[in-house]
Amino acid sequence: MAEPARRRREQSSRGRSWPLIFVAILAVHSLAIYLFTRGFLLTRTELDLHSYRGDRTGVSPGCSSWPPPAVDRLVIVVLDALRFDFVAPSTFFEEKQPWMDKLQVLQKLAADEKKSARIFKALADPPTTSLQRLKALTTGGLPTFIDVGNSFGAPAIVEDNIMHQLAKNGKRVVMMGDDTWTQLYPEHFNKSFPYPSFNVKDLDTVDNGVIEHLLPSLHENDWDVLIAHFLGVDHSGHIFGVDSTPMIQKLEQYNQILENVVDTLKSLSTPGGPHENTLLLVMGDHGQTLNGDHGGGTAEEVETSLFAWSPKTPPNAVLAVLGEDSCNLDLHGNEVCVSTMQQLDFAVTVSALLGIPFPFGSIGRVNPELYALSAGTWDNQKMDINACTPWNDLEAWRRRYAEALCVNSWQVKRYIDQYSSSSIIGFSAEYLDHVADLYSKAQANWSEAMKSTCPPEIATGEEFNESTSSALQLQIDAYSSFLESFAKLARSAWTEFDLWLMGIGLLLMILSVITQAYTLVKLSAACQQSDQKSAGARIIPKLSFAFTLVAIRAASLLSNSYILTEGRVANFLLSTSCIAGVWHSAMKGNFSIEEFLFLLLNICTRFGIEFGMSKQIAGPTAAKDHPVSIVCDIFGSNFCNVFMAIFPIISLALVAYIVLKFITSAIHQRFLKYLIMSGTILSYSFIANHWISESTLLSHPKAVRDIGIRLAPRFVYAIGALSLAISVLCRLFGPMDCLKLNRRITSFSAAMLCSWSPTILILLGRQGSFVALICITGAWCIIKLQQKYQKDLKLDVVGSCVANPVSVTQWSLLAVCLFYLTGHWCTFDGLRYGAAFIGFDHFHIIRQGFLLSIDTFGVSHILPVLSLPFIAIYCCNTASKKSKVNDGTINNLIQVHLMYGLITAITTTITILCVTIQRRHLMVWGLFAPKYVFDAIGLLLTDLLICLASLYYS
Repeated sequence: MAEPARRRREQSSRGRSWPLIFVAILAVHSLAIYLFTRGFLLTRTELDLHSYRGDRTGVSPGCSSWPPPAVDRLVIVVLDALRFDFVAPSTFFEEKQPWMDKLQVLQKLAADEKKSARIFKALADPPTTSLQRLKALTTGGLPTFIDVGNSFGAPAIVEDNIMHQLAKNGKRVVMMGDDTWTQLYPEHFNKSFPYPSFNVKDLDTVDNGVIEHLLPSLHENDWDVLIAHFLGVDHSGHIFGVDSTPMIQKLEQYNQILENVVDTLKSLSTPGGPHENTLLLVMGDHGQTLNGDHGGGTAEEVETSLFAWSPKTPPNAVLAVLGEDSCNLDLHGNEVCVSTMQQLDFAVTVSALLGIPFPFGSIGRVNPELYALSAGTWDNQKMDINACTPWNDLEAWRRRYAEALCVNSWQVKRYIDQYSSSSIIGFSAEYLDHVADLYSKAQANWSEAMKSTCPPEIATGEEFNESTSSALQLQIDAYSSFLESFAKLARSAWTEFDLWLMGIGLLLMILSVITQAYTLVKLSAACQQSDQKSAGARIIPKLSFAFTLVAIRAASLLSNSYILTEGRVANFLLSTSCIAGVWHSAMKGNFSIEEFLFLLLNICTRFGIEFGMSKQIAGPTAAKDHPVSIVCDIFGSNFCNVFMAIFPIISLALVAYIVLKFITSAIHQRFLKYLIMSGTILSYSFIANHWISESTLLSHPKAVRDIGIRLAPRFVYAIGALSLAISVLCRLFGPMDCLKLNRRITSFSAAMLCSWSPTILILLGRQGSFVALICITGAWCIIKLQQKYQKDLKLDVVGSCVANPVSVTQWSLLAVCLFYLTGHWCTFDGLRYGAAFIGFDHFHIIRQGFLLSIDTFGVSHILPVLSLPFIAIYCCNTASKKSKVNDGTINNLIQVHLMYGLITAITTTITILCVTIQRRHLMVWGLFAPKYVFDAIGLLLTDLLICLASLYYS
């Protein structure tokens, strides 16, 4: 009798102490991720130094101070998320798309006024969020990854920038549009008309505000630089995608606005007019994918457009500078040429054109083509009067440009020297020596190049032109080589990694994984009865198979290609586990319907992941290669529209029926059962009302439609929060002790799931009901196969506490599949920002951030963790003695949660290892760093939910 009593005391002590185990795991993981993040996601050292008008290079005359101004006024029109194919003619692309050739006014200017107008493909550096791009455009530096977190609350910029230089040098700046500008530069504008920018559902408020002030401001003389930042294209992309009617309407609206701007500038550009020497720039801060997302480093996101036009035409020699490397005929048969530039060069080029000091930290190069489009750079009268003047326009411009590059190179070299002496790590000595050598060679030739511009007495005009052209071009090439080399160096090494902190964080994660695995093994060994040792031995193949699946998935994260296809990898491994189970059952002759259904479910999930679900479908339309599009082609668009409107409602009704049946059987406390059931019925009714109100098939009065679109989601959120609160209160104060432990935990788990699921479902949109069916079917199959496994190994005996590692692994893989199935992926452009505004029109950082977090992690983290008790409990229901039922339930619950947390920790640890190895990889900020951020947040969220669950069930 002593031994059973001792065992019961141990089991009871383990049941009370197991929350402490998970709290300790959460604490260790939090510390490890904090240390690694501090070491990995450090921003580059931002020097609080500024350029001044009185700075002198000390190089030579002509390169002793900042270049003189070439333009009097500058108009910058920013069209947020302006794709390159929005501006360039469709003839530059393989296939014409509906959104192309809408900005006809820009194409016409580029075709008709080749000497004063040009389209550029502007290449941005990731991350391509608006804050990073505006900061990089104005400072001339590379964006810092850590600032992505500030995209919803931009801090003022303290680093030297063109806005600061404009204000300090007497230039008057007027801004209208996106309020991010006033957050970044709160004291730099003479006048500003900011409008809130984060309500992505609002396509018109910001644009209408800009339109109201733009044209009247062009007639005024109280500014030198005018910035107009439109947001309609960016918001249209986020909500509807690129291939959508709202997007096309926005582009057509912009075309009309730009036409009015050009006409106004032309009418006021006569000699002596206010815009005689004005430069117009129409540009994007970044591109966007076909789904309207941005933030990563794909070609669609980093390729944007810049259009430059000067009412004052430069001389014919400008064509020699612009070149004709990429020219094509537009739809009207006129030739249009396109150039390419780095957005990194924007700040320094604008500074050179306006005649202000270059930002201290700028590492760009004065772009020759953009610089040449300004007629002022061809004005020989502004050349150094003490220098020998070349004999033609082209050589005069080349000398002026060489002088600008000379100052540009000096400024970058000054920044390199200051950065290397101020930064903790700086750049490697090898790179610095190479860059310094390039600079020394360029400067050594400067005096000789300037002498060559003075014609010798015996030289003929033709001989002098050839020697001058050759010397100046060599000098330009030398400076360009130096600047491009340093830009390349900065892109590969601009972030300082603290390897000690990264190493400590990685080591803590590895030790945590080892400790979790050891604890799990000891727990399994301690709770097994002596007569179950043989059964425990039969678990080894299952454990080995589960470990193999986890190891393969973890190892795949070491490759950028497999990270991009992580959803397919998880689905492949899940299908492999299913096929292995089918083969094993077939060999024993006890094949079950659940195995066939699970295999079929995996096939459906694969198709959902393959075609992107919500990301490929925007409203009733679908991409051409999407299966829905094929169905529409066969049965007609009317059938397709009706099907797309009705199918989610039918699926929702089926989900509601299943959930209500589940509540009836799973919740055993009467008050809690009827409360959750009532809340579920109301929530699903409001979800259906919301989807019907969004549908275009039925006509609704405006008041009814507004209630369905705005109020119905809020009721769903409120009912979910109320159900959650009452579930917790019932756990704390309710009369649940009279129920067996199995029933008590089942009731708590079901109440939690039913409280969370309606909110998650409505945030997923119309795909939510279909995803819910997949999730419910997958969970049912895994639980039934778990019970079958228990019977096959004869573990369905009293006191059994052996959890099936394959079932937990399958549940983890299914969670990953659901993440990608719902249109998410581990990059910042994979966030479904529109979900944060379901039920709301105005932006509030806490409210929208919370909803966005639920949408992102709801189906892949919250619901899977809350569902874990069912895997643990249903294998214990055949036991009969209450004490041993309790022991088995607690043991299984601890093991299942430990296993799930361990699987998540292993994948996150491998991600951290991958990021450490690939920290100098070209795609580190576009792919590996976002993957790390998502996995780290996912791990901490999983640990936190497991901790709360352990407290809730203990």
